[in-house]
Amino acid sequence: MSTPTWLHHGKVRLALHELRGGDGRPLLLLHGLGESATTSVPSWATPWAGPIVALDFTGHGHSTVPRGGGYTAETLLGDADAAIAHLGEATVVGRGLGAYIATMLAGARPAAVKGAILRDGPGLVGGGNDMTTPQTSFRLAESRTSPDPYALFELSRDARPPDYAALFVRLAVAGSDLDEPIAVAAKYRPGWLSAVAAEPGVVDASLGEAIELYAAA
Repeated sequence: MSTPTWLHHGKVRLALHELRGGDGRPLLLLHGLGESATTSVPSWATPWAGPIVALDFTGHGHSTVPRGGGYTAETLLGDADAAIAHLGEATVVGRGLGAYIATMLAGARPAAVKGAILRDGPGLVGGGNDMTTPQTSFRLAESRTSPDPYALFELSRDARPPDYAALFVRLAVAGSDLDEPIAVAAKYRPGWLSAVAAEPGVVDASLGEAIELYAAA
């Protein structure tokens, strides 16, 4: 992996990795909880004609590990927004937690996000009582290591109801020039993702079909 481009979100320095150069619209990859940006182009992404980049969220990979936690989905939305501000326009592919952030980003920046593809991966379930990872699994300490234990603790669950994510779908549909600005390519569907998939303007597709759909947009 080449030296990352450094972006800034408040006091956090974010690593944006170029996996492959090229002309045209970039494909932005958002990793799951506790992961980091992939170091090479995934096989499923090779048909994409444009550049391919991957972002390390706050507390993950090469990005800043802040002191004391305080992570929310909105924090990571700000990370992804910094990437979009740098790229201009992009199609976004998110895994797990990254899929949740991709949904929010599609609603927050519908003109810039030319399709959001939601994949299976580690991350919050959403909806209050369900959790992907028991909070007892992580010992919190000021280790300043990546992934940040505070991120694992605080982002493994979410108090918001599933229709919170669905609201961002409605914003995406209202502001996008695409008929179907979000594609669900995940088999496991926690409450928030089931709510997203039920919204008008969301297409069920395989990962390959979704890449082809937005490559042609």
